[in-house]
Amino acid sequence: MVDDPELACPISPVVDIVFSRWTTPILWSLHTHGRQRFVELERRITAITPKVLTQRLRQLERDGLVIRTYHPEVPPRVEYEISDLGRSLAPLFAHLTEWAGDNLEKVEQARRAYDGD
Repeated sequence: MVDDPELACPISPVVDIVFSRWTTPILWSLHTHGRQRFVELERRITAITPKVLTQRLRQLERDGLVIRTYHPEVPPRVEYEISDLGRSLAPLFAHLTEWAGDNLEKVEQARRAYDGD
């Protein structure tokens, strides 16, 4: 028996990286709309605060999923884009989208049944 959850479940580190709150909306936006400035991401992901968006972008850059490009202009301009590594997650997201379409209603039905509604 394996006591370490990460050894017991080898995808645990991937889930921590990819499915942290706000990671999927950021990657989805960059994949769908291409290179964007901070304010563009902020407009597209309306529920995220600037502080959290900054933190998530830094973490995604650190993880190699996002590329940050600084343009030394006046005023300075910073753009973010999804990296090849981040883009390689597209099939995973496609499968999850398919699963959601096929199963989210079943999840909602199970929740209603469980909650006694």
